[in-house]
Amino acid sequence: MKVVAIANQKGGVGKTTTAVNLAAALAKRGKRVLLVDTDSQANATSALGVEADSSQSLYQALIGEKLLEDLIVETGRKNLWLVPSHMDLSGVEVELTQSGTHMSCLRDALEGIRKADAFDFVFLDTPPSLGVLMTAALCACDEVLTPMQCEFLSLDGLSKILYVMQQIREGGANPKLVHEGVLMTMYNNTKLANEVISQVEQNLPKKMYKTVIPRSVRVGEAPSFGKTVLEHDPYNPAALAYGNAAREFLQRHRK
Repeated sequence: MKVVAIANQKGGVGKTTTAVNLAAALAKRGKRVLLVDTDSQANATSALGVEADSSQSLYQALIGEKLLEDLIVETGRKNLWLVPSHMDLSGVEVELTQSGTHMSCLRDALEGIRKADAFDFVFLDTPPSLGVLMTAALCACDEVLTPMQCEFLSLDGLSKILYVMQQIREGGANPKLVHEGVLMTMYNNTKLANEVISQVEQNLPKKMYKTVIPRSVRVGEAPSFGKTVLEHDPYNPAALAYGNAAREFLQRHRK
């Protein structure tokens, strides 16, 4: 079982969209996938049509009230499960910092699931910040997949997440943490977008996904129906691209 954090400290880069749709695409390919929503905005939760519930969210696991495995809910999709989030999670950072468990809380919560080995992949949809919950996710995962918008400001976000990962490795909190790759999102065929892709390819040639996710209105529409874009418009270019990204993800994880 691999635990993969979908992480980029910059907001608006397609992080939750990637977490939800990549998880769904892998589930369609027969992989058993658990998506853990670690963002208090609960966007991944609502995108899958699950209602946020303060009594059934990641918050309970992080403060030790419930086991993470007892918080797993069905999404109505074969092979895809969810640990929901709730706005209560927004206050957990202070509690975790005061208790001194902010680095290990999510890793400890995932221990039972790791031992059970009931899933092929666990995806952590992370918040758009470098706060406690993002740090907890980076300490808990095996590897990081970074969605990156095809704009120059996103290069700064990429460099920051790579720097934080290095600090976590060198500090001993997660010495085996790996940067799995970069998935370019919200692509339009413009000179700027192509220049950004070229720059990332030059600096991280082995990390770049060949698949590029195009910008699409249908991607933004899908969550309002509680659907993935693969369900909302299966033949949309973005839906097909996430299917290709899932295929590439599996190829990269063949051992």
